Amino acid sequence: MNREEALHIFQHSEEIVSAQVVDESIVRIAVEFDYIHLTRYRNMTQGGEMQWRVAPAESVKDRVVLVLDDILDEGQTMAAIRDRILEMGAKRFISAVLCEKVLQQAKPLRPDFCGFTVADRYVFGCGMDAKGYWRNLPAIRALTTQV
Repeated sequence: MNREEALHIFQHSEEIVSAQVVDESIVRIAVEFDYIHLTRYRNMTQGGEMQWRVAPAESVKDRVVLVLDDILDEGQTMAAIRDRILEMGAKRFISAVLCEKVLQQAKPLRPDFCGFTVADRYVFGCGMDAKGYWRNLPAIRALTTQV
């Protein structure tokens, strides 16, 4: 994607959660953490086949695991993460998401904690990208048209 396409995406979106509201919602506590990465999007606006880029570490055995994610859309990715974590012997799985997309169809799981609910639109900012761009925005935006 080039700069013009990135600007086109931004111009065809609107802010739906301000940076101030996001910042006020962050809880700051000391925890031990690790990184996992399961993706379906790979710089697209539609989900595809799941791909583990970084699998969970073996250290989850007999532990309570809290998984933080940017958005729970259809719930397929988080359900796959939950299943893998529990198969590896975690004592308990808890999920927290910045946003949960409100959909008409049932999801395989609901997050234990959710910062914001968003409409069924493609959203980006606050760590979520639009075709690889705008992940660094301090606010959450939603596309107003298909790009």
